[in-house]
Amino acid sequence: MATMPVVAGVDGSEESLRAVEWAACEARRHGAPLRLVSAAAMPPRMHAHGGMPQTVADELYGESVRALSEAVTRAEEVTSRLLIDTSPLAGAPALAVTVSGSGALMLVVGARGAGGFAAMLLGSVSRYAAMHATCPLVVVREETSAVHGEIVVGIGDPLDTGATLAFAFDEANLRGATLVAVHSWNRFTSAGWRPADAEHVAAEAGKSLTESLAPWRDKYPDVPVRCDVVHDHPGHVLASYTGRADLVVIGRHGSAVGGIQHALLSHAHGPVAIVPRQS
Repeated sequence: MATMPVVAGVDGSEESLRAVEWAACEARRHGAPLRLVSAAAMPPRMHAHGGMPQTVADELYGESVRALSEAVTRAEEVTSRLLIDTSPLAGAPALAVTVSGSGALMLVVGARGAGGFAAMLLGSVSRYAAMHATCPLVVVREETSAVHGEIVVGIGDPLDTGATLAFAFDEANLRGATLVAVHSWNRFTSAGWRPADAEHVAAEAGKSLTESLAPWRDKYPDVPVRCDVVHDHPGHVLASYTGRADLVVIGRHGSAVGGIQHALLSHAHGPVAIVPRQS
């Protein structure tokens, strides 16, 4: 049994509860405990005055406790005999939730939250965690109950994908799913650009992609693999896969969310995993 937990951030919103359902199923697959965390947002005027009356602090804590209780109920509805731990967090929600994922198997959040007074602004949490989480981050959007039998992994540089491919192959193996490796390239056409040039680029990219996947095929012989090479903007291409994949996986370099990640997170119709590069 894995000792690292699956951590899920909640705020009582329906989107965060769907993220809890996804996290609970994922914890069951990995034989891992589930840790639910919640940090209530301090009202902006309280930030400006540098203080927070005890009554407000108590109300914020109560909101977190209620959100966690509801999340436990939702997790128990989708899976049984799962070890569940809950933790109200103090401090700014984005930072607190992101830090809570340190040492976790993965951190799971919704794309948006309830917002407003005494609520965790989960939209800002997902954006911050996408840049700073030290473990894989999964951002859950919309309905996630349908099973498609595919894990999609976006490959930019085939030589720098170790952590990303390890995560994607492990997910495909656990789910009995096909792994679809997608390389997308976007080049503006010019007067000297011929169809044969595009065919050559696609062929070379496909060859490089196949070579990079070879050791992973050997390590996971039971995982069917398909390679897709597409001429279009990578973010838009990967977003199109989210409606027909169980999970779309991409890598992250450094602490910046680039154009690809931003486009994918903005237009995704299903869960997206962002895997930080191993140092």
